[in-house]
Amino acid sequence: MPRRTFTHLTAALLAIALEVLSPAAIEAAAAAPRDDYEIQVIKSQRLLLIKHDGKVEKQYRVASGKGGKGDKKMMGDRKTPVGIYRIVELKDSEKFHRFLRLSYPNVKDAFYGLKNKIITRAEFDAIVAAAHSGRIPPQDTPLGGAIGIHGLGDESGDRVYLHLGNDWTEGCIALTNEQIEEIMRYVDVGTKVVISE
Repeated sequence: MPRRTFTHLTAALLAIALEVLSPAAIEAAAAAPRDDYEIQVIKSQRLLLIKHDGKVEKQYRVASGKGGKGDKKMMGDRKTPVGIYRIVELKDSEKFHRFLRLSYPNVKDAFYGLKNKIITRAEFDAIVAAAHSGRIPPQDTPLGGAIGIHGLGDESGDRVYLHLGNDWTEGCIALTNEQIEEIMRYVDVGTKVVISE
């Protein structure tokens, strides 16, 4: 190979390598969803499982909605939804230490909400549009919102004791602060969360 061609090829490869290894590229790769991990919640067993390629890697005792069995149908029913969701936001929380917002209401929730005349066609369309674009769905419809996986926040007094023996949330899934910190290592925006009865 002539020296000039080799030099141009080397320069081109170097430019590609620098582009791939740029801080922006590294940050984008770090922000990519962790598709190899999935969360499964079994409400009746009060279990949250971290799965990697279908195999259980970790499991935790959780609390869910104090509204009891069944799927969430509307704001205020205090039920934890049943279905397939995605994490759409990860944030610190003054009240709950960490909050992993789920894509509730999803298309299934919107379908039944429209069918049962709980939401309007415009609200249904807005939820479906958010689902198709991976955005946070509307949180202010009669179906409710702000459903997620979170810690306990203040763990003083009887709070941990209450947590261990009761379903106490308004529809979310709760763990201790230490457990939610562990879970943060396995998930990102886009991680699938499957909730079953």
